Amino acid sequence: MLAVQPLPTPDPRFTVERFEPGYMGLYRRGELNARVEAALAELVDCCACPRDCHINRLRDEKRVCGTGRHAIVSSAFPHFGEEDCLRGWQGSGTIFFGMCNLRCVFCQNWDISQQQSGKERTADEIAELMLALQAQGCHNINFVTPEHVAPQVIEAIAVAVPAGLRLPIVYNTSAYDALASLRLLEGLVDIYMPDFKFWHRESARQLAKAKDYPERARAAILEMHRQVGPLQFGRDGLAKRGLLVRHLLMPGQQDEAAAIFDWLAREVSPDTYVNIMGQYRPTYQVGSIAKSGQRKYTDIERNPARAEMDGALQAARQAGLWRFDERHPRLSLFAR
Repeated sequence: MLAVQPLPTPDPRFTVERFEPGYMGLYRRGELNARVEAALAELVDCCACPRDCHINRLRDEKRVCGTGRHAIVSSAFPHFGEEDCLRGWQGSGTIFFGMCNLRCVFCQNWDISQQQSGKERTADEIAELMLALQAQGCHNINFVTPEHVAPQVIEAIAVAVPAGLRLPIVYNTSAYDALASLRLLEGLVDIYMPDFKFWHRESARQLAKAKDYPERARAAILEMHRQVGPLQFGRDGLAKRGLLVRHLLMPGQQDEAAAIFDWLAREVSPDTYVNIMGQYRPTYQVGSIAKSGQRKYTDIERNPARAEMDGALQAARQAGLWRFDERHPRLSLFAR
């Protein structure tokens, strides 16, 4: 467990005096069941994510994400490695979903994102996990890699709320999300946390096998911001509602990072809260030997350099962004 430092005093311009999760309003108005019906209808001819597989997952048919009627959960625990404003002092209640709709060649969690790991869980079982994390004192429920199981997430929330769930919902995503799914999540998700990975289509095609990723991510992040606005905090310094954008800095891709930051400042908001992450390391297929006998993806077979991190942070500031995760001026994970 990481040492927990006191959280900084939040900026009063982005402080929520009183907060309750958005789903409580839907619950009081009796609208949760209608959301579940609409969400499950997405699975009949599945376009729950941008892969648009057009299969009937209610009949347990599977294609790109390898997930049928029920979501696969690989783990659920209080996570102390998330942003300070999420982990706080009791941890972020993470529920990691197995499988993924991207095929990132560098995935650090490839053993659960690219392989069957964990077990299928019904909505009732996922709700039980949520309530157990709440009972352990977690500050939020953090759904990790939920893009392909957004309907099942909605179904589980609808079960957990009448049973006593009262924590903010964090939607922790690669940003390869379908707009239809995001619109069904409106009012259910309090904090959207997308990782905007690539700006160029060719990078997305080569490294994630999804050439349409950049435009899909832009559309998704705009929709997320429309729903929840800039990130806001409680007086305790914990995030309560809003958009937190991550960008995993990769070696040699400073131009992509700069383009992403410029777009966030111009098209979303200069008040966007950003975490520039420097923990990329070569793994999974990076550096492996191809059939040709050559090493694969050698251009990203190293850690990002300190100068690259400094340059990315400078580019973000020059773009007009100013709200950054508290930790990254002190990061020490970079090659020197």
